Formats: sequence, C-alpha cells, structure tokens
Amino acid sequence: MRIDVRESCLVVIDVQGKLAGLMWDKDALLRHIEVLIRMAKALEMPILWCQQVPRALGPTVEPIAQLLGGIAPIDKSSFSCHGNPIFRDRLIELDRRQVILCGIETHVCVYQTARDLAQCGYDVAVVADAVSSRTAENRRIGLERMRAEGAAIYSTEMLLFELLGDANHPRFRDLSRLIR
Repeated sequence: MRIDVRESCLVVIDVQGKLAGLMWDKDALLRHIEVLIRMAKALEMPILWCQQVPRALGPTVEPIAQLLGGIAPIDKSSFSCHGNPIFRDRLIELDRRQVILCGIETHVCVYQTARDLAQCGYDVAVVADAVSSRTAENRRIGLERMRAEGAAIYSTEMLLFELLGDANHPRFRDLSRLIR
C-alpha cells in the first residue's frame, strides 16, 4: 500500500493523562505523535481524535491536546474507535479510504481499531514508533496482530517521506525538519 495524502486521515487514539504516563518509551511516543499531528496539519490531512472514557482516564495530555485544538475529540467507551457511532460517521464524512493510526495502547484500542477498520475495507497504516503499551512485549504483540490483520506498519520518518514523495515537494524543507 502506498499512502496518498489525498486519500488519508490521521487518527490519534487515547493519549490521555493517567494512561499516557504508564507507556513504554513514553517520551519518544509523544514526540512522534506530535510530529504526525504537525505533519497532518501542514499537509491538510484530516485528523480524528479519540479519548477513552476521559472522566476515568483523564484528558488528552499536553501538548498533544493543544496541537489538536480546534478539533472536537470523540469520547468513547468501546476499545475500538470504530465501535463508536460518532467516529464512524465522521470517518464516513471524510471520505478517505486510508487511515493512519497512532496512540495507545497498541495491543488494545489501537489493535481493535485497526482490526475493525481493515474488516470494513479501509487501508490501515500503523505508525510503530507512535504507538505504545505499558510493556514492550504488549506493544510488539499488538503490532504483530495488526500486521496479521492486513495493516501496513510504518515509522514516523518513513510515513513522512512517503507522503512527501519528492524533495521538490513545497513542504519538504519544513516537514523534514520535524524529524531531525
């Protein structure tokens, strides 16, 4: 699968206070999610933002929430974002067939979202360095399961350069600085 910015949207999953603080390699995780959000905005790629039971897990962490300002979060109780009717409706409205996933936890909400989207015919890309779990082992297993379900696995840098496609892209200089 080749990711096309005109066919893609970014989904940021459950990067919330109480949970985010427990993630394996959390600093790198948050840094990569920030890069993805900045990249999506610069390329005018739509973003959907979900929160798992925020009254229990807390709000999305800063600076992620600040970067997502102006986008209404979708509060959910289902582990899969696709299990939420508001999410499904917004995704349908976007009319994008490729869905890029980042967030937490890899083996629960990210995995179940990837599985459900793939089963509904979406092309799913998971950004491996922008997903995490409380343990590296659960992260690894979650990535393996998503790959088995048909998801393409990317790194943040790999995705960025695939979306740009050419060093002559008008946003190349600005966006390549995000990963240096």
